[in-house]
Amino acid sequence: QIQLAESGGGLVQPGGSLRLSCVASGFAFGNYLALWYRQAPGKDRDLELVAGISNGGHSTNYAESVKGRFTISRDNTRSTLYLQMNNLEPDDTALYYCNVRVEGTNYWGQGTQVTVSS
Repeated sequence: QIQLAESGGGLVQPGGSLRLSCVASGFAFGNYLALWYRQAPGKDRDLELVAGISNGGHSTNYAESVKGRFTISRDNTRSTLYLQMNNLEPDDTALYYCNVRVEGTNYWGQGTQVTVSS
């Protein structure tokens, strides 16, 4: 079955870096747009779209809040999506999810927690 598994989160000081990974299985990952979302702590916080990348990796887009600091990429030979996060800020603290929509159905991983704190 289709599965997405994120990893790479952790506790980092402001200004630090992390690289998130999302390994996909059960479908032809290279055929689909892939996205990173995040949900900040607190009740009823909405999911925020952080970044997206086209199936071939040639087109990317970012939320204004992360432009110039985050880089989305993918390795279709490894069915893996990445998010390189640099110059992290406390407001980047959130649960980060990868998302792929396959044949009209949204698939999500379990999320990986990123905490930015001194």
